Amino acid sequence: MFGQRQGIIIWMHSLKNVKMLRRFGNIHHVSKRLKYVVLYCGMESVDQTIEKLSTYSFIKHVEPSYKPYIKLEFESKIDKAKEYDYKMGL
Repeated sequence: MFGQRQGIIIWMHSLKNVKMLRRFGNIHHVSKRLKYVVLYCGMESVDQTIEKLSTYSFIKHVEPSYKPYIKLEFESKIDKAKEYDYKMGL
């Protein structure tokens, strides 16, 4: 049902128009203190959505989330000195 999604962070002057953003995608989070909205939409429509949102006067800045492009599998590097301590039972 859902394809790949990507987040868009929308910095706003005022939160009055948050309800209007629902037509662009799913609103995940609204910060009242910092005045930003995290919106999720399909990856294929991110560029058009950013261009459309940038034209509104109540929006300061729009930026995409880079999470889909970041490698999330991490490698652990074991320090040789600590490895020796673990074997000794310290």
